[in-house]
Amino acid sequence: MADNPLFAYDDDPDLPGWKRWQFRDATRFNAFIEPVHVRVEGEIARVRMIPGHQHSNMRDAVHGGALLGFMDVALFAASRGFGCLAAGGAVTLDLSAQFIGAGRIGVPLEARLELLRETGRMLFLRGLIVQDDEPTIASFTGTLRKSGSPPPPRE
Repeated sequence: MADNPLFAYDDDPDLPGWKRWQFRDATRFNAFIEPVHVRVEGEIARVRMIPGHQHSNMRDAVHGGALLGFMDVALFAASRGFGCLAAGGAVTLDLSAQFIGAGRIGVPLEARLELLRETGRMLFLRGLIVQDDEPTIASFTGTLRKSGSPPPPRE
């Protein structure tokens, strides 16, 4: 896919085999989750972030809202990794999540997603949020609706 003026999707020299997926405008919501890394292994897209203090709750675990934001971003990053979506070319129709355990701050969170089905206008995905060899932190499903290209950036 052609380079997008809104997102960068490039090999990360610090993480061989991983792509860095990043919004070019650091004032947008995605900057709260970034940096995000993507790696596709067969039918599974692995999407990673490292939660910091700003992602924590009062128990010093990853806040549920930060997990939901990461899940949503991971749907798009995985779809880009699968090659079926250009950055900014879709909207989230639904996101369903089940919280199973606590995520630790400072340890990479990984969403492992699979594309269940792609139609002309829709993408159906499901995933798990894991951390190291810990039990699953959350599971989720999401539906994206493909749309036209996003508007050009404001000056």
